Amino acid sequence: MIKIEIPKPDVTIVQRNQIRQENEPEIPSIHGFIDFHLIPRDKGGIFMFYNKQDELLFVGKARKLRQRVKKHFEDQVSPIKLHRDEVYKIEIALVEEPMEREIYETYIINKLQAKYNIDKVFYK
Repeated sequence: MIKIEIPKPDVTIVQRNQIRQENEPEIPSIHGFIDFHLIPRDKGGIFMFYNKQDELLFVGKARKLRQRVKKHFEDQVSPIKLHRDEVYKIEIALVEEPMEREIYETYIINKLQAKYNIDKVFYK
């Protein structure tokens, strides 16, 4: 039997307002998030979107995490485009190997029953 454990998040960001210090530039909010800069730009991994009740909404994988996560909040073809306002927390787990990302994504979608993933779903 193969045993898979969900990786611990390396980065977690939540919706928040900026409390500006003197001479600090304003950080533009994207659907309430201002901390995208904490997500590594050139690292691969898994990302998970949660609502305020800590319910898993969506799981994805990316070769370049920051760009992909931001794209979910900006483009019109994202599976969560109608549910962006539900996302309160984003967890990022760094996983460099493409095959591992694929396995973790499928496993997490089915183990935690991600609400808005439609591909790779075996539990319905």
